[in-house]
Amino acid sequence: MDVLQNLSILPLFSVIFFIIFLHKWWSTPQKNLPPSPRKLPIIGNLHQLGQYPHLSLHSLSKHYGPLMLLHFGRVPILVVSSADAACEIMKNQDLIFSNRPKLSIQDRLTYGSKDVAFSPYGNYWREARSICVLQLLSNKRVQYYRHVREQETSIMIEKIRQMGSSSLVVNLSDMFVSVSNDIVCRVALGRKYGEDGKFKKFLGGYVELLGEYSVGDYIPWLGWIDWVRGLNGKVKKVAKLFDEFLDVVIEEHRKQRKRDVDLDFVDILLDFQRENEGSFLADDDDAIKANILDMFAAGSDTTPSVLEWTMAKLIKNPKTLKVLQDEVREIAKGKEEIIEDDLDKMHYLKAVIKENLRLHSPLPTLVPRQSTQDTKVLGYDVAASTQVMINAWAIARDPSSWKNPDEFQSERFFDTNIEFRGFNFELIPFGAGRRGCPGIAFAMAIDELALAKLVHKFNFRLPNGEREEDLDMSEASGITVHRKLPLLVVATQHAC
Repeated sequence: MDVLQNLSILPLFSVIFFIIFLHKWWSTPQKNLPPSPRKLPIIGNLHQLGQYPHLSLHSLSKHYGPLMLLHFGRVPILVVSSADAACEIMKNQDLIFSNRPKLSIQDRLTYGSKDVAFSPYGNYWREARSICVLQLLSNKRVQYYRHVREQETSIMIEKIRQMGSSSLVVNLSDMFVSVSNDIVCRVALGRKYGEDGKFKKFLGGYVELLGEYSVGDYIPWLGWIDWVRGLNGKVKKVAKLFDEFLDVVIEEHRKQRKRDVDLDFVDILLDFQRENEGSFLADDDDAIKANILDMFAAGSDTTPSVLEWTMAKLIKNPKTLKVLQDEVREIAKGKEEIIEDDLDKMHYLKAVIKENLRLHSPLPTLVPRQSTQDTKVLGYDVAASTQVMINAWAIARDPSSWKNPDEFQSERFFDTNIEFRGFNFELIPFGAGRRGCPGIAFAMAIDELALAKLVHKFNFRLPNGEREEDLDMSEASGITVHRKLPLLVVATQHAC
């Protein structure tokens, strides 16, 4: 009888538990997540990334809006594709989104993320960036190295002149890589290392690997795929090569200690290490190596990319090239060499470079960020540890910000105060906020001087009778977007 009574009250308990469940469900605030395309089991939206992520993400944003949520395996990815959303991330909530995700390949290449670019947000990063900004890349330090830029760009011009006098085809893409490497080597290490081509080759391998992603970062149990495809082996080899190389460089600098004359970045960092016992650099040569590698990755890869795309755009738009040549040649009239003091007068040259940066951001989706806490962005809920990809390429082609956004129109910058230094979110090729690139002034000094000297000294045409309008403008894949094909020209010396 007792058993029957107990059984009879079971439905009553079931109803009570069901009511409690409904109450909790209704009382729990429902997340307002950003729009999201459908994802596949296990891989999520990885299959939608494609060979050119900035293009794939731009296409998706047309359907899902300027703020959308993807999933790469188990990792949530917030994709930003408008100036307003970028401002919210990099200005209004910059502190919340100032962390970096730990990416295994980049972590191994930068000595456990001891560099400025990939280190997590915190005391270590703040000190590293402070040293970078105040000791290595301040305006005073950038001006200190102007003689290096002027000398090396003049050497590049002489190489092109000799080839042009023999009617040889000039590979401008290679020229830009060489001049950038030589400048960065002299500034960072004290001398050039690229004469035999080996340094250029393994530096190229290093930068290429920085743009790779490990499957294990997003789907841990598939991490073995990186071993099978040889990726882990490449990372180990390149990291070992650079480590051995930088060990030798640092030891040479310790033996040949300089005093305030012709100091390079290694000298400056070693002096700081000796004079600041409590610094993160104290007794840690790996930190010095990691931050020197940042200079190479940025200076030796993004700078050639900007130059080759700018020259390609000019050759494809001969009227723009003619206007630029007229400006530069008028300012340089009667001079054998252009120097950096002349650049401030070249307003059209600056507009040309801005327009190229708008259309060809060196890092189209910038370096990823990561949220440190739950927050709201433009009314949407964003969870802590969400990675953020900011599509600078898409933002710079947004028709709500730019008239005729796909056209190369340098003159547009005479009608706007928009700059690329991180204060105007319609144009952020170097990022913005705390994690913006600290080397903008250094990079632009090379780009402007090299471009001015080129258009001052030479007229250009494409080889083999190729027409300007048929110039292939395809992109190569990678963290830094270069041209798929090298830029080949015939350079004829202009009679100054």
